[in-house]
Amino acid sequence: MTKIAVEIEKSRRRRLEVGSLTLSAIVGLYLIIFANFTFWAKVHAYLSESPFAIAGLYVGISAIFIALISFVSVKYIFKPFLAFLIVVAAAASWFMDSFGVIIDSDMVRNAFQTTPAEAGNLITEGFIWHMVIFALFPILFICRVRVKHRSFPQKLLWNTVAITSYFIVFGLAAFANSKTYTTAIRQHKDLVKSLNPVNPIAGAVHFFTQAGAEAQLVVAPLGLDAKITPALAGVKKPRVTIIIAGETARAANFSLNGYDRDTNPELRKRDIVYFPNTTSCGTATATSIPCMFSQFTREDYSHKKGLANENVLDVLSHAGVDVAWWDNNTGSKGVATRVPFEDLVETNDPKFCREGECLDAIFLDKVDTWLDTITKDSVVVIHQMGSHGPTYHMRYTEEFRKFVPDCQTSELGKCKDSEIVNAYDNTVLYTDHFLATLIDKLKGRSGKLATGLIYASDHGESLGENGIYLHGAPYVLAPAEQTHVPFLVWFDEDFSRSMGLDKSCLVKEAGLRAYSHDNFFHSILGMMNIATSVYDTNLDVFGSCKTVRTS
Repeated sequence: MTKIAVEIEKSRRRRLEVGSLTLSAIVGLYLIIFANFTFWAKVHAYLSESPFAIAGLYVGISAIFIALISFVSVKYIFKPFLAFLIVVAAAASWFMDSFGVIIDSDMVRNAFQTTPAEAGNLITEGFIWHMVIFALFPILFICRVRVKHRSFPQKLLWNTVAITSYFIVFGLAAFANSKTYTTAIRQHKDLVKSLNPVNPIAGAVHFFTQAGAEAQLVVAPLGLDAKITPALAGVKKPRVTIIIAGETARAANFSLNGYDRDTNPELRKRDIVYFPNTTSCGTATATSIPCMFSQFTREDYSHKKGLANENVLDVLSHAGVDVAWWDNNTGSKGVATRVPFEDLVETNDPKFCREGECLDAIFLDKVDTWLDTITKDSVVVIHQMGSHGPTYHMRYTEEFRKFVPDCQTSELGKCKDSEIVNAYDNTVLYTDHFLATLIDKLKGRSGKLATGLIYASDHGESLGENGIYLHGAPYVLAPAEQTHVPFLVWFDEDFSRSMGLDKSCLVKEAGLRAYSHDNFFHSILGMMNIATSVYDTNLDVFGSCKTVRTS
């Protein structure tokens, strides 16, 4: 035996030797103890009066984790599988523990549809250290140990006995406390969704299964009978609407909605109509944007339906309206597939952009140029960066840094909640200025154009309430901060007259009724005087206040 071979043999002998079932138990317990702080915190909170049920859950969940890992204790694939579990669990635990989020299929979709800049904002120093401690070190340990595998007949026997035993332990624990667990799961649907890495992996599998099926979809046409009806009151000017798809603005922090800070000083001076009771279709951009532009209500909407059917922009195009989409976010999520699309982030204009993201002011000069070229009824969608976190401090300029001290990092755990709120409120103040400036630009063109504006945020945001930050919670569990959104409109005089709108009626109705993204599709058609079989006047927020209704 050569000297090198001897050294290799000595090194092999010095390595810790562990049986495959033993390593399954070690990793299973590691995941239960170190990757599930959020899950166990909820267990102790929800089952605080049932200590025996809590103990049973520790035993039962540990047993099922070890059993499931033991299923894969096969030579050559065992270590890579364990490393995969640990990396997924470590990454998921950081976001769950730091932001209070739940990682399901919608959250996985958000991750895959994000931009490098947005993803980079989440890869903080804290995240890197977390991954080193809770992923890299355990994986190095697994790589170092030598796994002892039995012969196939013995492995089959011992693994079957072990896995069966673990399942029996799980079953006994579940049976002994079944009433308590059933009640807790029914009352607290977030409990099971917090189990790591089970829920993140299940969410990823569901997302990829969905994505494969959706890739085969053929888009169904919508509103091919659409046409522009003549403007009322003798208005002959081209009619122009700017649609602003807001981002991460929550109604709770709009002074227009009763917030005690003056976050809307400029809009308050414009002749807008604000709808204080408006809810979103989803809690994340990937759901809300396609939903709010679709003909489906929130109850009827699914991601598949959104992709499989044309939307309101297509209906406008069929009617002969010029339509375009300008983006300062993560794309249109399929809404603008069939209309002119421009990503302003790609311009990387140093006046407005840094680190791959741009201030919303990048739209303003472009709006002037666009208004100069209009000769027919036209619509442009502006998809804001708005109040997107966690880098709230990058959404506004020094001029709008009114509320201080404000959080100046994407690592929210380093800031007080009051500093996070201050930074967020500054983003709302900046959006207020942005919207007011757009209104002024439209009003300045009223001599040649009939102009209107409609704004709604795609979803809201959690700012530390109940330990939850950011957005993307499953809708059934989402707090009001993530679903109650600002919604407003503005028209010049000729635009109101051209659609037969009684504005005083609208102002009165706006404060009395509840609205949602369900109204967006039909209200846009109503604004632009589009007659089509897919229009529903009952879902048009302007419908009940029109002297002549579009049909």
